[in-house]
Parts: sequence; structure tokens; C-alpha cells
Amino acid sequence: MRRPSWHELQAIKTLGEQRSFRRAAEMLGLKRSSLSHLVKTLEQNLGVQLFQRTTRSVSLTDAGQQLIDRLAPLLNEMDEVLHDVSARRQQHAGTLRISASDAAISILLEKVVPGFCAEYPNIQLDLAAQGELVDITAAGFDAGIRLMEDVPQDMVAITLGGPLHFITVASPEYLASHPPVQQPQDLLQQQCIRHRLPSGKRYRWEYAKAGESSEIDVPGLITLDNNALMTSAAISGLGIAYVPSLYAEAALQSGLLVELLADWRVQSAGMALWFPPNQHQSMALRLFIDALKISLPRQS
Repeated sequence: MRRPSWHELQAIKTLGEQRSFRRAAEMLGLKRSSLSHLVKTLEQNLGVQLFQRTTRSVSLTDAGQQLIDRLAPLLNEMDEVLHDVSARRQQHAGTLRISASDAAISILLEKVVPGFCAEYPNIQLDLAAQGELVDITAAGFDAGIRLMEDVPQDMVAITLGGPLHFITVASPEYLASHPPVQQPQDLLQQQCIRHRLPSGKRYRWEYAKAGESSEIDVPGLITLDNNALMTSAAISGLGIAYVPSLYAEAALQSGLLVELLADWRVQSAGMALWFPPNQHQSMALRLFIDALKISLPRQS
């Protein structure tokens, strides 16, 4: 049996959808007689009748309906593949909206965005720093980036990079005028820069060492909801801060901050990009995911 061509399969699909030789022929750019001949030839080749024809109407036979039901998804998928291949030859454009934590956006701005914008200058990145987890579909975002443990379970998640460490830091000036901190409980006698969660609750600082763990509701006169601001407050000598290590790396290297309780560090599983399952991904999102995988390769 001769395998039908792409042109013939598209014609059968279109006729099955339109149920009219005239309308289908117009959509396909064919003469009605040419479409009729194409269908008749294909039916003869397959050895089965696909359409019932009368002077007024066209309807699918059971075999025709079965063919259309199985053929349509394959043709639609092939259309997407061809569209994507063609799109890669053109200048990529559009807007990509991503909801993320401020920590995630800091990582993107440092390691991903410069190269991505240089390669795809017509794709606009709309990055919204949001402490609270939002319904990205309802809010009109293409994707979200959060700590892996915060990603909704019914979403598709792509791990980015490796674990994320949380550290305790203070300025040398602060430490010079306050008692030493040798274990987590010593924080109860300090001035700490407390962290307010999006829910409004204060974050309890977490520590773990050799099977021992603790959560400390630290005291302090200042409460903030932004890691960058907490780091700046610590550099200014206003107290001890508890932040992801990426915020304090530069200040630690320059001596503006000192890490405390290094043996009690805890870590998160790291960042993940997530989006709803079965959602058609835009080309911009696919390209951004590719860039993330290159710039933030998954680490074991």
C-alpha cells in the first residue's frame, strides 16, 4: 500500500472538519474536482470508504471518523514542530513574564539574563519579584521560579543549579560590641534583623548540625521582607542577618561581613522553574529554559 502524502492527509483532515467539498477545497487552495479525485484515489489505495457523499452533504464513515480522530493530533503536532523549526530561522520576539523570588531574580540577573538578552534582543523579560507564591496562570505569567520545596505539586518543575545555602552574617563592627555567637541559642542575646514572610509571620531561623536541629525565633528591633535589604542592614551594623549565601558573598570576600555559625548551616534543595502541565510553551519560554540549563546546570 502506498503511504499517503502529507498533502493528502491534510486534505482528508480538512474535509473531515468542514464536511463540504467546496469549503475544504477553498481552504486548501484546490479545485473541487481535484479534491474529489484526491479523496477517491486515497480511498482506493486504502481499500476503505472514508466519506459518505450525497448531492447535499458529506459525512464521515466509521472508518473515516477513526482515521480523523487519530490523524488530527499527529498533524497538529507536526504543524507545531514545523512552526518551531521555522521560528528558529527568524528573529525571536515577544515578552516572557516570570514570577520569582528576589533571590531567584538576583541569580538570573547575574548568570542568565546578560547572555540571554545578548542572544535574543527582541525577547523582552518581565521579571516580577514577588515574595508571595501566586497562581501564575491566573496572574498571566508564563512561569515561576521558587525554591523547589515551594513549587506546587501539580506543576512541572525544572531544577536549576544546586543546593542553596542559608548563612548567618554580621559586620565586624557589630561583633566587636556584642557577645560572641558560638551556637544558635546565643542569638537570643543579640540584635537580629528579623525576616517577615509573605504570610505576615516571622521566619524562624533554621540550624542543623550532627543530627541536632533547631528553629530560633530571634529577637530584634528591625524586621524586613527582602534578602538584599537584610544584607545591607547587616553591613550597616544594625544586627545579625540570616540570608541565602549569594547575597552575602561579595561582602564576605571584602570583609564587610563575617559568617557566624558556619558549622550549623542548612541548605535548600535549590531553585526550580515551574509551569502548568499540558500548557503550550511559547518559543520564548523554551529558549529561556534552554538558557537556564546551560547557565545553571543541575548539580547532584
